[in-house]
Amino acid sequence: MHIRVIIPVIGDNLVESVRGEVEHWASIDTMVDVVSLSNGTASIESEYDEALAGPGILERIHEASGDGVDGVFVTCFGDPGVHAAREIIDAPVVGGFEPAMLMALSMGEKVGIITVLPNVLPMLRSLGRRYSLENRIGTMRTIDLPVLGLHDRELLIDRLETQALDAVVTGEADVIVLGCTGMLGVAQALRDRLAERGLSVPVVDPTGAAIAWLEGSVRLGLTPSRTTYMVPPTKARSV
Repeated sequence: MHIRVIIPVIGDNLVESVRGEVEHWASIDTMVDVVSLSNGTASIESEYDEALAGPGILERIHEASGDGVDGVFVTCFGDPGVHAAREIIDAPVVGGFEPAMLMALSMGEKVGIITVLPNVLPMLRSLGRRYSLENRIGTMRTIDLPVLGLHDRELLIDRLETQALDAVVTGEADVIVLGCTGMLGVAQALRDRLAERGLSVPVVDPTGAAIAWLEGSVRLGLTPSRTTYMVPPTKARSV
């Protein structure tokens, strides 16, 4: 199985850390390669950022289609370009939001999302409505750290713990979803911190959920439905 991971930002500084995280979750017989964008933004934290990243994401999707990959992971919790990508490739494509949320729904009644900055919240609320999940999202919270500021692991875990603990204790969440794919390798640590407080609560890592979802889809022989994700009509286009 061959999975292409698209980091929807410019620059190669995240490639190795993302590769390591994806390989941690992937099966031993899954081949993983990781690419970033030639044009776009350094991180996606707004609708503006997402729009700028769109053409670069779709360029990488065309490349993935030509390379015959089995599945594609656009590693961003905002699912940028995912639905457009499904129209132009005959392979399953996911971002971070959809697989993480659908997995979380099977683990508890109310889902709490903890993300990076307040400006991301309207984007996530919009996704919740698109997927008809708004009634199951008990809370959305932030840790007030930008995507490019998540490198301090202890600070990240501390802030996640503060928000997750309050969300669970106040009854706003039965399951915690990490609301940024840049929160690498901290799900187990957060789960352990909550367990130390006597709270047995699942913590869903969006990268792990996405890779598990893709591998399962490939093994089941599933590809995007052409009655939903119809092939775009042929016409002149300029990107």
